[in-house]
Order: sequence, then C-alpha cells, then structure tokens
Amino acid sequence: MNDAVLYESRERIATITINRPDSLNAINADVEAGLAAAWRRLNDGDDRVAILTGAGDKAFSVGKDLKSDATPDYRRFTPGFDIVVRKPIIAAVGGWCVGGALTLVQMCDLCVASENARFSYPEAKLGFAGGLIASLVARMPHKVAMELILLGDEMSAERAYQVGFVNKLVPQGKHLEEALAYAHRLAQNAPMVLAMLKDFAAQVMPKSPMEHASHAMRTVEAVMHSADRAEGMESFKSRRKPDYRGR
Repeated sequence: MNDAVLYESRERIATITINRPDSLNAINADVEAGLAAAWRRLNDGDDRVAILTGAGDKAFSVGKDLKSDATPDYRRFTPGFDIVVRKPIIAAVGGWCVGGALTLVQMCDLCVASENARFSYPEAKLGFAGGLIASLVARMPHKVAMELILLGDEMSAERAYQVGFVNKLVPQGKHLEEALAYAHRLAQNAPMVLAMLKDFAAQVMPKSPMEHASHAMRTVEAVMHSADRAEGMESFKSRRKPDYRGR
C-alpha cells in the first residue's frame, strides 16, 4: 500500500480511496500498485465489504495519468481480472469518472453516485484502449453502452441511474455516506452466502474477450510460479524423479 491509495478498515468495512485529488485522482503506477495491494488485503483480511472512492469532490478519477507515457495494464489492478475479489464492492462516485476509472466502476457490484457525477470513456478519441470496457454492454443496455464507449460523450449521473448502471443517486457530496449505509447492511449478511452469490453471478455474466484472456493468463501464471514448476526444473537438472505436491 502507498499514499496514492488509502485503505481504512472500520466495522469490517474497507474504504479504499484513490488519493491524488490534486491530479483529479489520475491513475499512475502508484495508484495501480496501491489498488492491487488493496484488493489483496481485502481478500486476506476480515473486512466483509469494500467501498471504492476517490479523494476530493471533483473526481472519482479521470483515468490514466496523461503526464505519464507508461502503458497501464488495468487487468492487473481492476477487481475481477487478475485479482478475483469474492467480497462485495461498492463504488462511491462523485464528480468525473473517466476512461479506465469507468472500468473500475463497472467491475464493482453496486454503485452510489452524486448528482454531479459524470461518466465518460474518451479512449476512441485519444487513440488507445485496453479492451476491458467491452463488458460494459453486459451492465447497461447494449446501444447505450456502445454510444458511451464509441462516441466518447459524457453520461450524466441521472442517465446512468436511468439505465441501471447506478443503484442510488444522491445529492452532491452524499455518495460516500450512502455507500457506507449499503456497506453496513452487507456487512451484517452471511459472508459465505455473499461470496457464493457473487461468484455465481459472475459465472452467468457475459464476459469480454479480455476477461476470458485474463482467466487463462491467471491460470497459466499460477502454474509458472508454483512449487511444482520449481521442483520439475530442479529434478530435471539433478536427473532425479520429481516429487510433485500439487501446489
């Protein structure tokens, strides 16, 4: 974890905050590493639900930090791709939610948005995209999603609520408070049931090619970093029979 992403745990609720308000919470290498660490901490800890939000009142996040020439790999730090989170995640959105930040919100289970929230995916105008946004068509009506991601126009919080991308629309500045109200209710429910239902829902949700590819890469990488792989290589060098343990 680093200062670019804050993790606060209280009453079994994790509040994960993208903490670069001076740059409208733009996503740089520190945010990428911080989010990945936050999801792993959530998986491994006692918190039962997480809220994902951005610092300040101007933006949830404006997506990739355009001051950096580095190419981000969103599947590494977006929940549901390389890091599967079986606990509920609530997005609390105020202000701008742009580009890759929209991908983060689409992979959350619930979304609370302030009336000043604005959603935009301008990648087609800028000449780059990672492809993760494709599964947005499974999270709002197809034609509406295609309008958003192909034209790059902004979508108001009211419109996002009307098409079902936002669960609750609240007055400006109240998004975190209302997300916490959701979180307290979720934290009282049976964790195993929540995990099971989230897992089952993920299995029936249509997936983009990038999600399928991520699952395959995650499986291959687990093998490549396993103790069995190390044992196989060592036994070959030592000209002995390998002792595989299945891990």
